[in-house]
Order: sequence, then C-alpha cells, then structure tokens
Amino acid sequence: MRTEVITVQTGSRPTVRDITAEAERFVSGAGDGLLHVFVPHATAGLAVIETGAGSDDDLLRALDDVLPTDDRWRHRHGSRGHGRDHVLPGLVAPYATLPVIDGRLALGTWQSICLVDTNGDNPTRKVRFSFLPG
Repeated sequence: MRTEVITVQTGSRPTVRDITAEAERFVSGAGDGLLHVFVPHATAGLAVIETGAGSDDDLLRALDDVLPTDDRWRHRHGSRGHGRDHVLPGLVAPYATLPVIDGRLALGTWQSICLVDTNGDNPTRKVRFSFLPG
C-alpha cells in the first residue's frame, strides 16, 4: 500500500473544499485498485458530491439545519456551538473509498471528493490518501 498525507487550508468558516485534483495526482499512473481517503480529525468529514453548482453551499446549509450552532451541545470547549462539529463525522464520514481504473479515479461526471469542515477553530487539516493496488 502506498500512502501520503496532504495539508489542506480550510479557513475559519465552515467550508466544503474540493480535493479531487490532489487525489487524482496521487493515483495518476497507479494502475487499478482502490483509493482510500481519510481525515484524521474528530471534527471533519468527506463527501463525494457535485461542486460549483451550489451543492456545496446546500450541504453546509443542510448541516446547519441538522446540527445548529447553538448551546444545546454537551461538548462545549471551543467556539459557540463547537459540540456540533464533533457530531459531524457521525453524519459525514471521515473516510471514502473510491475505485481507480488505469490510474484514474472512477468518479461520476459531476462527482468530486470534498473535505467538509464546519470547525472554524481549526483552519488547517490533514488528509491521508492510501492506494491499494488491485
């Protein structure tokens, strides 16, 4: 298995950050196999969604509806509502496994691999790519 960790700047506001290009670079020329993408953080996740047409903003809005930033959360350190950030990986998993065919990601036409980060307290994230040859 080949693995690499990249650093992604997500900023101080909730964001959906497309990391498809980084994943494509990692598997380029690798042949057939599986790409596993993992976010080693307790307050971030990964989504395979369409970006650029509003779906990324829609996802953040839906997460705000399901996980509001208020004082209901028992986990209270960090900024107001930070407890919801710790619930996020229960809904948006911190991993994804994707097929790679002939060194290219086998994504659908409008699919992108996105880091979902609602935690403005931590503007820098790590993402681990691991390739398992077929």
